[in-house]
Amino acid sequence: MKNRKSDVWAIIPAHNEAKNIGKVISESKKYVEKIVVVDDGSKDNTAEIAKKQGAIVLKHVVNLGKGSTLKTGCDFVYKACAKNKNNKKIKIILIDADGQHDPKLIPTFIKKLENKEIIFGARDFNKKMPLVLRVGNNFINFIIELLFQVKVRDSQSGYRAFWLKNYRKIRWRAQDYSMESEMIANVGKHKLKYGQVSIPTVYNDNYKGTTIVDGVRIVYNIFKWRVAKW
Repeated sequence: MKNRKSDVWAIIPAHNEAKNIGKVISESKKYVEKIVVVDDGSKDNTAEIAKKQGAIVLKHVVNLGKGSTLKTGCDFVYKACAKNKNNKKIKIILIDADGQHDPKLIPTFIKKLENKEIIFGARDFNKKMPLVLRVGNNFINFIIELLFQVKVRDSQSGYRAFWLKNYRKIRWRAQDYSMESEMIANVGKHKLKYGQVSIPTVYNDNYKGTTIVDGVRIVYNIFKWRVAKW
């Protein structure tokens, strides 16, 4: 199977990312056919920059959270491609707007997806990752493997790829960062074939990812999903 650019859509959740969004879009364009940016209630000109770069821009009036933002984007693509006779060949890339995810790895994700149903990006848990995040991430990885029999090296990385035809199976309800773990829970529930791609560990000065409070909420939700989904 060729890695046809025309079959790949990138979905980028963004909140106040005017500083980074332009570069992320311009680099991603090299590897995907279309880019959907979901502006999650930004106060800056993130949306305007994304439009100038040629992205399809969807907007939330207020900040709803990463889970809601990605669901808005994925739902849009799913509906837009519903009547496309080749929709079973369409692949989705989820990539963050803050520059932590290198678009040059998109072809690697797509290649790996050829014989899998979803691919997870996996960072190295080295000293570039704050200690509290290393400990928390490893603990969540352990709980997910224990409860859902899905063994991933980095359950909290948002860099992912999947076939659009499988979106309904992995679709999440969580509005916040818990969505990344809920997606994995759904992979376990439906016994989807998954793979992993090593990605660099990058943290910038304006890191907006998971906090300790988010981590506690994620663990609580994981146990809740185990009861509800099985």
